[in-house]
Amino acid sequence: SRLVGERGHVIGIDMTPEQLAVARRHQAWQAERYGHARSNVQLIEGRIEDLAACGIADASVDIVISNCVLNLSPDKEKVFAEIFRVLKPGGRFAVSDVVVRGEMPATIRKSMELWVGCIAGALSEDDYRAKLAKAGFDGIGVEVTRVYDVDDARAFLAAEGSDAEAAAKDV
Repeated sequence: SRLVGERGHVIGIDMTPEQLAVARRHQAWQAERYGHARSNVQLIEGRIEDLAACGIADASVDIVISNCVLNLSPDKEKVFAEIFRVLKPGGRFAVSDVVVRGEMPATIRKSMELWVGCIAGALSEDDYRAKLAKAGFDGIGVEVTRVYDVDDARAFLAAEGSDAEAAAKDV
């Protein structure tokens, strides 16, 4: 809200009432901390695959920011098409997500715990780029901020209740 100023508008969309409650608590904390409530922030329950149902019009958004939730969607092409639809010409899309290198074992792709953990639904970098381009995006860039190694995979899989030793090397 501070970044867009008084005349800008911020829309937060999440598919769970629990996460929206967290966002509302954070919004209240921000209002208390900075001494003012921001009326230019709107929090909506909805799905990123159907932003029209959330009331988001074509070419109405300057920037879409997503923090590691796109991997939860089984229909990423629809997600990218919706994001492209709502962006104004010259608008930007910034996402933080898990991207895989190499092949993902079928056992990992089928694990519900790893879908929830944003791992099983991850795309390869090439697939990510191709799906973005198909939706109409250009100037696509990928910035690697962290590369997970076998020890990271082992720890994550164990924490998720998966057979870490059996899958860690493949991941």
